[in-house]
Amino acid sequence: MNKKSRDRRLFCEFVVPPMLIWASVVVIPLIYGIYLTFSDWNGLSPDYNMVGLANYASLITDQSFLTSLGKTFIYVFFTVVFSNLIGIGLALLLTYGIKLQGLFRTCFFAANMIGGIVMGYIWNYIFSFALTKVGEATGIGLFETSWLTSPGTAMAALIVVTVWQLGGYLMVIYVAGLTSISKEMLEAAEIDGATGFQLLRFIKIPMIRSSITICTFMAISKAFMSFDVNLSLTAGGPFKSTELLAFKIYQTAFSNFEYGKGQAEAVVLFIIVAIISLVQVTVSRRKEVNA
Repeated sequence: MNKKSRDRRLFCEFVVPPMLIWASVVVIPLIYGIYLTFSDWNGLSPDYNMVGLANYASLITDQSFLTSLGKTFIYVFFTVVFSNLIGIGLALLLTYGIKLQGLFRTCFFAANMIGGIVMGYIWNYIFSFALTKVGEATGIGLFETSWLTSPGTAMAALIVVTVWQLGGYLMVIYVAGLTSISKEMLEAAEIDGATGFQLLRFIKIPMIRSSITICTFMAISKAFMSFDVNLSLTAGGPFKSTELLAFKIYQTAFSNFEYGKGQAEAVVLFIIVAIISLVQVTVSRRKEVNA
């Protein structure tokens, strides 16, 4: 067998099967899902009609969709900001050389190992029973009633839980970035009289811009696609005050049996996330080059 035939055989054996699997579980469902956005399928009936762009047009005037979109942007903003601040803060603390820092890293990362549904139920109990007992015992008004019963505090609770889980995961990436910085560079700066804040501002932050890019991208993607915690912690309540867009899509498709419209909402969400992520990565990469 000549080299060309052998390369062709290896390609068919090792490349074609994964490509077929990827196409069958990603590409084909994606294309079929986009196709269904032009229909009025209810998700159950074998028959449906093609309605063109009617599903997309209806989203422009759908107040519940626009409200969920606005709440999602608020949720994403605070989640991305605070999860990254906590992640980089923990990373700085746990690369400083304190005792048992390896154990602390494991403990903070462990939150990410809990599934979203389970975590939502755990925190539901904490907000509804544990913290209210603390409020009763101490008289702290903030904890006397469950955060999940008020529209304003329910959104704050959802953000707190997501940041609590995501911060530990981002911490690991920031730790990897900080530990890759040359110790000789830091020592030279200290000899030249640089303070701790100056080391952070002029050396550490510029040197981990690639980590910041990755963490910001991951936080944006996870926050926009948040569903499991939203379902188990608040179920969109109270009064739909925490109904994020991913949960709204689920409700439209599987509760209201408007599968075509739900698919249209999912496509819009995908486009929004793709555009924001592309802009964020492009801007961040430019800063990395300048750094």
